Amino acid sequence: MLADYLRPEGRKLAALAVFLVAGTAVQLASPQIIRTFIDTAAQGGADAPLERLWMLAGLFIAVTLLAQVLQIGSTYFSEQLGWSATNRMRQDLATHALDLDMAFHTAKSPGELIERVDGDVAALAAFFSQFILQIIGGALLLGGILVVLYLQDWRIGALLTVFAVVAGVALHAIRRIAGGRWERLREAWSAYSGFLEERLAGLDDVRANGGGGHVMRRMAQVNQELLVSNVSAARRGHWIFLTASTLFSIGFGLALALGIWLFQRGEATIGTVFMFMQYAGMMAMPIMLIGQQLQQFQQAAASLKRIGDLRAITPTLTDGPGAGWEGRRMQAPQVGFQGLTFAYRADSPVIRDLDLQVPAGEVIGLLGRTGSGKTTLTRLLFRLYDPQSGALTLDGTDIRQARLDELRGRIGLVTQEVQLFDTTIRDNATLFDPGVPDARIREVLTDLGLGDWLDRQPQGLSTVLKAGGGLSAGEAQLLAFARVFLKDPGLVVLDEASSRLDPATDQRIEQALDRLLGTDGSGRRRTAIIIAHKLSTVQRADRIAILDQGRLLETGRRTDLEADPTSAYARLLRTGLEEVMA
Repeated sequence: MLADYLRPEGRKLAALAVFLVAGTAVQLASPQIIRTFIDTAAQGGADAPLERLWMLAGLFIAVTLLAQVLQIGSTYFSEQLGWSATNRMRQDLATHALDLDMAFHTAKSPGELIERVDGDVAALAAFFSQFILQIIGGALLLGGILVVLYLQDWRIGALLTVFAVVAGVALHAIRRIAGGRWERLREAWSAYSGFLEERLAGLDDVRANGGGGHVMRRMAQVNQELLVSNVSAARRGHWIFLTASTLFSIGFGLALALGIWLFQRGEATIGTVFMFMQYAGMMAMPIMLIGQQLQQFQQAAASLKRIGDLRAITPTLTDGPGAGWEGRRMQAPQVGFQGLTFAYRADSPVIRDLDLQVPAGEVIGLLGRTGSGKTTLTRLLFRLYDPQSGALTLDGTDIRQARLDELRGRIGLVTQEVQLFDTTIRDNATLFDPGVPDARIREVLTDLGLGDWLDRQPQGLSTVLKAGGGLSAGEAQLLAFARVFLKDPGLVVLDEASSRLDPATDQRIEQALDRLLGTDGSGRRRTAIIIAHKLSTVQRADRIAILDQGRLLETGRRTDLEADPTSAYARLLRTGLEEVMA
């Protein structure tokens, strides 16, 4: 996975490789300079050539400064590489999550997804930016030290090779023992994020109903679970650090003992022994860094697994081959529900063998008690779900034959809940479509009664809405209607879209609806499905369909049903639609 995201960063990788190799060479040269300095001073005694010693001292300082410069360059390119790769990963994960089915999003809270898309990738970025620098760079330095030692004396090279192998095996074993704890810790953080998101989203209800105490008690439980997971993972992770420290002490002691033995036999100078100690000390650094990064690797590996699990989830709702609807987005379609059966859970059907036809250009009012399946039909229409049996058609074509963007481009939707985005008024009105002219946006907003509000905005359509931008619930609903006007689809779905409006705003919406649906006689007719609790909205429907427990209880032309006192619709009219709202 990481290789896929590293591949586009070839130049940064090449630059990092140059800095790492050069930095390793400079670090390997430093002990050689010190050995020469000590041996020169020891052999010359009081008569040691000062000019040579000064030259060696200056060379050592220059090499040390160069090593720092190379280290800065390596760090810079490593950070650039890590963040570039993981930012693309974050973008790809967000896109992947948006493409997943509604069933997935229903099962996962927004907090869990935020932790998966952002939290896991952030943990990975912190590790990844150091991975090449410390693990690969450390391994390169370690290998260089062993090569130099073998060239100097095979015995010291063999001794420290064995030490390095034992250290690597031990650290790997400890890493495997500690691995599962980090994955459980990431899961605990995900649960914590989901808990916070849900409670903060319902803060008004929690306060109004005195649920603060319960929320705090539950938060204490979630915090306790997070603490236990954190302590368990950290305890196992520190085994790596302690193991590396212990192995370093042993290796340093072995190198010192062998150096003294070679010095006593006259096979090594005092400078050479000091060089051995320098290299042994330098070996400790990459081993310690590798040990620390292996501890971080537990977190990164857990995050990588969770990211891989998310990427492995594939949407079941995929594009069809295409329905050939090019150029027909604005055309009013005929809508058909044919033997439709759907269940969120296999044992609880929400829609049961539904047959219903909506002729092109007609408005149908969809009524029924709460839970009768009205909103579910709109979700099926947008292919947020697919039915278990039956078909849903536009102009006689099963919508599963269409591409998703092709299908959704023909339908406009307004719901009771309006989602406003932290972006400009223009993007909020067009839903990020740059092709809509500003003049058209202003025209629509003015027609809907938002012209004065727009004129008050300091930057007009470029004003960024913050927390609703001062919009009332009614004004936000009007902005949602503006989106449909600007999209100009052939099929419009209104899901209780005017239930939150005050009388003055409601009157403006009624006028806008007449224009949108073409029921005022001045514009083209669109096919429309209206789910409503208000008589004024239902009265503009050509046809009425009443659902009861997912079945079609009654359907017919509105005027015919009104004239029949025995019809279910006539009974609803007599009770003011109270039964619909029950």
